[in-house]
Amino acid sequence: MSFLGIDLGTGSLKVAIVDKSGREQAAASVAYALETPHSGWAEIPVQTWWRALCEAAARLPEDLRREVQAIGFSGQMHGVVLIDAEGEAVRPAMLWPDTRALGLLDQWPEPQPNPVAPGMAGPLLRWLVQTEPQSARKTRWALQPKDWLRVALGGVIATDPSDACATALADPAGVWDQALLERLKLPREWFAPLAPAYAAGGVLSPKAAQALGLRAGIVLAIGAADTPCAALGSGLASDGDALLTTGTGGQIVVLAEHAPRAVKGLHRYRAASDHWYRMAAMQNVGVALERVRGWLSYEWADAYRDAFGDTTGATPVAAAGLTFLPYLTGERTPWLNPAARGGWLGLALDHTRATMMRAAFEGVAFSLRAGFDAIRASGATVTTLKLAGGGSVDARWRQLLADALNVDLYAVDCPNAAPRGAAILGGLASGHWHAGDLAALAPGATRVAGPQGDAALAERYARFLDLYGRVESWFGETPLR
Repeated sequence: MSFLGIDLGTGSLKVAIVDKSGREQAAASVAYALETPHSGWAEIPVQTWWRALCEAAARLPEDLRREVQAIGFSGQMHGVVLIDAEGEAVRPAMLWPDTRALGLLDQWPEPQPNPVAPGMAGPLLRWLVQTEPQSARKTRWALQPKDWLRVALGGVIATDPSDACATALADPAGVWDQALLERLKLPREWFAPLAPAYAAGGVLSPKAAQALGLRAGIVLAIGAADTPCAALGSGLASDGDALLTTGTGGQIVVLAEHAPRAVKGLHRYRAASDHWYRMAAMQNVGVALERVRGWLSYEWADAYRDAFGDTTGATPVAAAGLTFLPYLTGERTPWLNPAARGGWLGLALDHTRATMMRAAFEGVAFSLRAGFDAIRASGATVTTLKLAGGGSVDARWRQLLADALNVDLYAVDCPNAAPRGAAILGGLASGHWHAGDLAALAPGATRVAGPQGDAALAERYARFLDLYGRVESWFGETPLR
């Protein structure tokens, strides 16, 4: 008996099979690229996701696929997929890095329960109604990415509170805001009924089963957004448990038994279980480092070597005097400024690409620290962070994060936290596990780094904050709502 988790991410689709004890047995991933047909747009054809799923599933051992009893889903938050009455995509999916709806944010009345960003489903759909009426006329359902995938596999039309509450169209509990939909002239019938993330949401169709090498008729869980799935897969089960994820973007998640109070710059969302979580969301982690690596013509191994030195972390280049703002796609926590931009300041003739790469790593770490400071200021006491995400493996990077964040980091013994969380939802939906089992399913965690009291790094962080404050007015007055 085993369970399959599917994580539909921004830059790749990941799958993982876990056994009846929650141990990962196999995993695979397939990468893909976003499309930017116009400046500020971020789209992808849903066929790209389907091909990635079929390819990733084919990489899993056939014998393990035959044992799968249920499937759970995790998906990138925000964004939207439009389908017609026959279930066909009306247009390419619009995704969270998209900024085309930036000028529409003033249509959300203050106060809002969570920050409203242009790449959320609400602003994107408002843009669509105004700009692509032909697409709006064809639309029957406006789905979150993971919900589209479940429907494509034979599942029911539904969404869960963790995804709904992050659309900017629902209250903090995830219930659709009828008055807001009317204000924005968005048809209420576009929006899927709500169900718990761990509820059963249909069964795998014969056609999809054949494409994936699975048995038809197995249970499909409703699923949840990727951040709460990663939290579930990483073992966050009790009030105050905290997780740092570093991928394309970065999130700091702190689980809460009850709804946290609203704090500007932070999100308060529903978890994959019946909990809540407060979250600092930083957009520019892997996406910024990957772009810098390309600009500087580095392979990753060389980038780490030049920026950090050998495996002891000894730094061969000084980043003093050089600051990198990583806000290449704007920023959410704590600045709430989608118009923010990045770059290096302080370049001198003796600086090298190694110095620039080091400054980029530090700038990303500092952006995470700014988000963590907002979490701490909200009243959450966090002394340790579990660490997950594809961008958090190198020991030297982990040490920089521990120093920049001034916190102990514990690596979760789970390389694929989001698909593992999705698989657990599949196990819950099929009745194999129950809510009381979640704490016992937590994977092991090992302390991998702690703060070393780097005074020079602290000074560079202060310089980073000062620099952003000085240049923020360059970017235009376009704060998030």
